[in-house]
Amino acid sequence: MAIVYGGDYNPEQWDRAVWAEDMRLMREAGVNRVSVGIFSWALFEPEEGRFEFEWFDEVLDLLAANGIEACLATPTASPPPWFAATYPEAVLVDAEGRRLTHGSRQGFDPSSDVYLAKALAITEQIARRYADHPAVVLWHLHNEYGCHNARSYSQAAAAKFRIWLRERYGDLDGLNAAWGTAFWSQAYSSWDQIYPPLPTPSISNPGQVLDFKRFSSHQLVRNYRAEAEVIRRHSDKPLTTNFMTGSHPDIDLWEFAGEVDVVATDHYLIGEDPHINLGFAADYARSLGAGKPWILMEHSTSAVNWQGRNRAKAPREMLRNSMTHLARGADAIMFFQWRASKQGAEKWHSGMVPHAGTDSKIWREVCELGARLGDLSELEGSTVKADTAILWDFPNRWAQEHPARPTSEIDPQGIFNDYYAALWRAGITCDVAEPEGDLSGYRFVVVPAIYLLSRAGAENLRGFVAGGGTVLVTPYSGIADETDTVYLGGYPGALLDVVGVRSEEFYPLVDGPIELASGGKGTIWSETAEARGAEVRDTYALPSPPTARVGANAAPMTATPAWTVNRFGEGTAHYLTTFVDADTLDRVIASAAGDAGVGPVADAPVGVEVVRRSHPDGRSWLLCINHLNEDVKVKTEKETIEVPAGEVVVHAEHA
Repeated sequence: MAIVYGGDYNPEQWDRAVWAEDMRLMREAGVNRVSVGIFSWALFEPEEGRFEFEWFDEVLDLLAANGIEACLATPTASPPPWFAATYPEAVLVDAEGRRLTHGSRQGFDPSSDVYLAKALAITEQIARRYADHPAVVLWHLHNEYGCHNARSYSQAAAAKFRIWLRERYGDLDGLNAAWGTAFWSQAYSSWDQIYPPLPTPSISNPGQVLDFKRFSSHQLVRNYRAEAEVIRRHSDKPLTTNFMTGSHPDIDLWEFAGEVDVVATDHYLIGEDPHINLGFAADYARSLGAGKPWILMEHSTSAVNWQGRNRAKAPREMLRNSMTHLARGADAIMFFQWRASKQGAEKWHSGMVPHAGTDSKIWREVCELGARLGDLSELEGSTVKADTAILWDFPNRWAQEHPARPTSEIDPQGIFNDYYAALWRAGITCDVAEPEGDLSGYRFVVVPAIYLLSRAGAENLRGFVAGGGTVLVTPYSGIADETDTVYLGGYPGALLDVVGVRSEEFYPLVDGPIELASGGKGTIWSETAEARGAEVRDTYALPSPPTARVGANAAPMTATPAWTVNRFGEGTAHYLTTFVDADTLDRVIASAAGDAGVGPVADAPVGVEVVRRSHPDGRSWLLCINHLNEDVKVKTEKETIEVPAGEVVVHAEHA
C-alpha cells in the first residue's frame, strides 16, 4: 500500500485540452488520488430533472487510465441556481430572520424537505451510474457540513425543532423543567409556542439557545445519513465527509464521527502559532476515529483566499504542515485544490499547480512531497498511541457562547488552545476526548473550562481519578449540568469532592493580572477558594501593605489557593482557580504529567515536534518536525537524531 496523495480536482473549471496535461502532471507529482464532483451539481443537472454526465464519464475514465483513484463526492453542498429560483422556501434563513439568496455555496436550509429530496435525487443518479466505476474507491458525501449554514431559522426548522424537542423531553413538563422556564414567565403550554431563538428584546433563554444548537447539528447528521443510505443501496465502498476539526465548532463531531467509515478532515492554518492548532486538528481527527488512520482531505499548499492578510507559506512550511498530519496519524495527505482557480470566489486560494505554473516554489515542493510520501509507504496503517487526553465537548462550547455568563473574557476555544499548547510545548502527544467517553486508556486528562459537564461526564471523571488517573481541572469547570442548570453547593459543583476545594464566588479580574506567591500571574479569573483536604501549591500574593486594595482585584483574594493538589481514591486531581501565564502553566503541566507518569517520546527543544507512529508488528518511527530556524538534536534513550532547521526527519526506531 501507499500513503494517499492528491487533492480536489475540478476539471469543469478548465478546457478539455488541460485535462491531458493534468494527468501527466499528476503522475509527475506522485498524485494517486483526487476528490471529484464536489461542486458539480449545476453541470450534472443543469435543469431540474435533466442530467448530463457524459463529460464526467470522460474525467473518471481518464483517471482510471492513468492509475489515479477517485474519491467521488455527492455535490449536495452547493445546489444550482434553478434550486433557489424554483424553491425559495428551501433557502437558508439567518438568525435575523432574513431569507438569503443564491450566488455563493451552502445556500440551502438543512431542515427543508424539498432540499433533502433534491439532494437525494442527484445522489441516486450518481450512485447508480458510478458505483462500479474502476476509478472510484471512496465516497465523499456533501462538503464541509455546516460551513456557512450550520443553523437555519426557517419555519421548516421551527417545525422540526419541535419534533426534536418532543423526542428529547417527552412532554412540555420535561421541557419547561430543562429550560428553567419558571424564570421570566416563560413556561410553555403548547408546542406551537416554541420557535428557534430569533432576536428578542433581552437575553434569550439559555436552554432554548443550547438545544437549538444541538438540534441544528443533529439535522446535518440526519442529512448525511439519508445520503449514505442511498449510496449504500448501490455500493459497498467506504463513505466519509470532510470535518473541520481545527476551526469549526458548530457541529457535534462526536455524534457525526460514528456515521463515517473513515474520518476525514480539512485544515487551514490559523492563529499566532498555526502549527500548534494544526497539531490539535490532527490529534482531534485521530481521536474521532478511535485512533485509526484518517484522511487529511484538504489543506493548502500556500495562501488561502479567506484570511485577511492572505499569507503565503514560507519555504518548507508546506512540507512541515503535511508531515505533521502524517506524524499524527493521517494516511492520506490531500489539498484544496489541484489547480489554483483563475476565476470565482476562491481564485486567490493556492493550489498544487499554482497560477505561476510548474516553474515555481509551490510545484517543486509539491513534487518533493509526493516523492517523500512515496518513500514512506511502510508507515501506512501504523497508529499513534497517547497516554494523555484533553477534553472537548460541543454543548460545553455552545453553552459558553451565551451572553449570560460571569465574564465576557472567557473564550472556551482560547482556553482549550492554551492548555493544548502547553501539552505541545511539553512534547506530550495527546488525544482529544469527550467527557462521557472512554478514559480508561489514559493516565492524564486535562479539563479546560468544561463549564457544562453532564452528570454522566462528572461520574466518568470521578471514576477515572478514583481508579488511579491524574486530572488537571481549570477554573469554570463542572459548573452546570447538561441542561445548563447550575450544580448547587459551591464551585466546581460537579467535581467538589474530586478537587478537594470549594469556592463560594467568582472574581473575574477587571484590572489586569493578579500576582501569585510563586511569582507567576493569574489572568481573567479568580475565586474565593478554600482547600478542603487538598494540598495548596500556590496562592494569590498578599498586597503590600497587606491591607491595601489593588484596584478591583480585591484583598479578599489574597493568600487563597491558586493551585491545589488533591488525592482522590487512587488518583490525583490538580486544580487551578485562575488562568495562569504560560510559564506557570508549563510548571503545572510538568507536575501533573509527572504524577501521571507521562512525558515526551524523546528529548527535543521547544519548537520541535516528535511523534511516534507504530505498527502492531513492532516497527515504529519517530517523526521529527523542526519549526525552528536552527539545526537541533533530538535525543532518545538509545541515540541522537539530527534535524536541520525547518526540516522533517522520519527515523525508523526498529532499523
